[in-house]
Amino acid sequence: MSLLVCGALAYDTLFSFHGRFDSQILPDQLHKISTTFLAPTMRREFGGMAGNIAYSLTLLGEKPLVMGTVGEDFQPYRQHLLRAGVDDSHIRLIRKQYTAQCFGIADEDGNQLMAFHPGAMDFSVENHIADIRQPVELAILSPGGHRAFLQHSQELAAAGIPFIFDPGQELPLLSREEIHQIVELASYVTINDYESELMRERAGLTVEDLRRKVQAVVVTRGARGADLYVGADHIHLPRVEMPQPPLDPMGCGDAFRAGLMYGIRHQLDWQLTGRLANMIGAIKVTTAGCQNHFFDWEQLRALYQRAYGEVWPQH
Repeated sequence: MSLLVCGALAYDTLFSFHGRFDSQILPDQLHKISTTFLAPTMRREFGGMAGNIAYSLTLLGEKPLVMGTVGEDFQPYRQHLLRAGVDDSHIRLIRKQYTAQCFGIADEDGNQLMAFHPGAMDFSVENHIADIRQPVELAILSPGGHRAFLQHSQELAAAGIPFIFDPGQELPLLSREEIHQIVELASYVTINDYESELMRERAGLTVEDLRRKVQAVVVTRGARGADLYVGADHIHLPRVEMPQPPLDPMGCGDAFRAGLMYGIRHQLDWQLTGRLANMIGAIKVTTAGCQNHFFDWEQLRALYQRAYGEVWPQH
């Protein structure tokens, strides 16, 4: 049985400007802005929520199946995923397109300017759940194109595959009716604290409303940890303190979701599932990039004992 990860695969190209944006931007000239920021440092990372989640799942010993669409420049990323242990049989190549690309530049104050090119991601509707011939135990539906979100939620439900609805940055693109439609089909919902407020504002769905509709609602809260709402139960998970200082929060939520999927698949209790997800997110924060962190089960067990004062139970 496989874990299916639906969503975006992207390249993240990140620049650092050793100065402040406001030193080169004149507030009274924003209507005709034309300027260049010298960026002495640049790094290119593998990203996209589907790739990020799948990468952490491989570190847990899983061989996840990824469904997404990519461009002709994807080969280095594909080799990286194959080395990690990802099943790429449903990553569809779209000719004459680029893989989705995110370009960002940050100044020394942490301000960011971002540009996103969806590229091949716009063709995600060419993938169909019915094309998967192997049995799927659990799926996660993460951002990978507005139309694909709607299509794949319906196809997963029709196939009887339980799935996690993870709207992420595409939540503002979904209408009230579309959000309600996907929630009704989903088994679980994962959102961050900002998205929980956006969900309430756009769809009139509070966390209390969501927990009545799905088996579990997970709200990640950054440095304040996470909250799990399962039936009438509420489990708060404080953040895990790491020996290393936090370095890069990008991709932390995706790493968390890998732990969540693992726990659901292996029928861990919800507190243990949340703790595992919390630890993986904390490990990711200590490393730059979304797919450069590493852990194994020996390290996880040691971290669990240090963080929670308990021995990781056998399962």
